[in-house]
Amino acid sequence: MSQVLITGAAGSIGAVLARDLPPYGHRLRLLDRSPVTGATDAVAADICDPAALDAALGGMDAVVHLAAIATEAAFADILHANLDGTYQVFEAARRAGVRRVVYASSNHAVGFTPRAALLGADVPPRPDTFYGVSKVFGEALGRLYVDRYGLEVVCLRIGTFAARPEAPRHLSTWLSHGDAVRLVHAALTAPGLTYSVVYGISANTRGWWDLEPGRALGYQPVDDAEAFAAEIVAAHGEPDLADHTQAFVGGEFTGPEFDA
Repeated sequence: MSQVLITGAAGSIGAVLARDLPPYGHRLRLLDRSPVTGATDAVAADICDPAALDAALGGMDAVVHLAAIATEAAFADILHANLDGTYQVFEAARRAGVRRVVYASSNHAVGFTPRAALLGADVPPRPDTFYGVSKVFGEALGRLYVDRYGLEVVCLRIGTFAARPEAPRHLSTWLSHGDAVRLVHAALTAPGLTYSVVYGISANTRGWWDLEPGRALGYQPVDDAEAFAAEIVAAHGEPDLADHTQAFVGGEFTGPEFDA
């Protein structure tokens, strides 16, 4: 049974992993600044505290790094939580001899990339916000720790994580709770791993982000937003592919409402 630290365990993704990942054969330690209720092994700590991270990573085989500001914010706040915090996690993993880091990146690392028939994970960074910039930083930091220190790193460019899709864009970008667990399990257990960037979406009929890099790790998504398409289209109409929420990877984050 692998020993896995999850940072940001009180967040929406963390809570689902804490509940549903153990049956896949992982023993979890849950870290968050906020209390994690109902956990037998929980740590209340800030990821910017190196001593707390050293203690939390003791005996761990891997870390799933979710802790971050999960939307756009002032740069100073992003700098502290998402850049310095991510550096502290990678550096603590190196000190502790933890071999694998699963990093929660985001589609917003390439948010200004235009729509394509099938978008590969190897496109150049085109962040749509300071938040997106922080995810580009995390992916680059992971690459450094692979090449310089021999860590194994998977960066998950997570789409729309939700219990169910609610808007036309989600018909392409949805990541179900069940598929999120399957994706993280694959990232934790893939053999022969060095560094990989994969898109985190379900097997959506209307998806246009390439799932093959994830499948190469063993990710087998089973959910499809198309099951909700009739209801969503009846409420909102068919997606307008010319609108920025459909025309770019980052959706609404590419709009003027996110100007500084």
